Amino acid sequence: MWGGRFSEAPDAVMEAINASISFDQRLAAQDIAGSRAHAAMLAAVGILSDRDAEAIREGLLTVLSEIETGQARFSAALEDIHMNVEARLTELIGEPAKRLHTARSRNDQVATDFRLWVRERCDEAEGLLVTLLRACLAQAEAGADWVMPGFTHLQTAQPVTWGHHMMAYVEMFARDLSRLRDARARMNECPLGAAALAGTGFPVDREMTARELGFDRPMANSLDAVSDRDFALEFLSVATISAMHLSRLAEELVIWSSAQFRFVRLSDRWSTGSSIMPQKRNPDAAELLRAKIGRILGANVALLTVMKGLPLAYSKDMQEDKEQVFDASDSWLLSLRAMAGMVADMTAERETLRAAAASGFSTATDLADWLVRELGLPFREAHHVTGALVAMAEARGCELAELSLGEMRGVHGGITEGVFGVLTVEASVASRRSYGGTAPERVREQVARWREVLG
Repeated sequence: MWGGRFSEAPDAVMEAINASISFDQRLAAQDIAGSRAHAAMLAAVGILSDRDAEAIREGLLTVLSEIETGQARFSAALEDIHMNVEARLTELIGEPAKRLHTARSRNDQVATDFRLWVRERCDEAEGLLVTLLRACLAQAEAGADWVMPGFTHLQTAQPVTWGHHMMAYVEMFARDLSRLRDARARMNECPLGAAALAGTGFPVDREMTARELGFDRPMANSLDAVSDRDFALEFLSVATISAMHLSRLAEELVIWSSAQFRFVRLSDRWSTGSSIMPQKRNPDAAELLRAKIGRILGANVALLTVMKGLPLAYSKDMQEDKEQVFDASDSWLLSLRAMAGMVADMTAERETLRAAAASGFSTATDLADWLVRELGLPFREAHHVTGALVAMAEARGCELAELSLGEMRGVHGGITEGVFGVLTVEASVASRRSYGGTAPERVREQVARWREVLG
């Protein structure tokens, strides 16, 4: 490639550290798409003859077919996917292939290829997030009025509904979807035509190239075009936050499916057994998914570290961007598929959830609110009275609703029979009608809203 300048071949170790074909061959389809668009533009502005452009177009389709069918043989001596494609194209069509690289550099070529690849993964992730959102919505709608314990500090706090809990994840994953769409819109600018760093003296039509590749516009600064990897970092940032959300839900599925909780049952499709203990049903899919954030976050930190000290414009350090993004993308997309499958298949154990919700004095806040509302007590005094009643019930080994009216009046003489109307978990969740609350009617409203949003 640069034999005119160098008289010696590279050292074998140099060749090994310099070559990227072992991983950047994943960019083959994007590289060929970019080359076809570039050739069409060169012909349109008169830099290439129509005959050469047609030979290049047909030859590139042949190269792509060979790669897709496994017939291609890649060479580390040619370093990367760009030179491997160009070398094979030259074997197929000869002299016209040597004109293809006019008015471009591998710098803007790889920036374009990589941006196209990440954009495609954004589209794939968007579809998977929508699928996951719909699975969560189905669970929320089915259990809009199923009562379960709400937790803080993993201690029973107040009753909520299963639907409300699932809708919390709808909000999380919807933010992931919003961030992803924002990132995709921002990355949809075309680097091709920036050449090595300064643009080109040939009369290229960068608007045409951008349109051919589905970009909104060309990038406005040639230095930025070849050195920017913000699009990859944003993709990794979105993936990291989303993987964190997936990990939180996975953690709950691990806890909920345990023999100690039995809140949910994961289907056989998402569980495994033990080689020695025949009774076991292990939530391995959830556990593995919970761990994936380590790889995705690691990729995010790794690429930030690669980029943080680079002067403009392109540096070879940036070859280290792809493996991080490839691995993180694979892990995130697999995790989204797995979580959508688990959520769609899992069965919530309604009676177990209800029984758990009724334990642990979960309606204590409802009692305190009743004292404020009905007796006019300041909330801090109501809190104190309720705490004393909880301590009494705990000492007797019963729930609040099982205390007698006389026992309650022994703590505060103003308590009436009406207090028992707020001490059931059903009454508790039904009363939480504020916007965003757990009342079944609020849950159903949010389900309907999100179904309309998703279409």
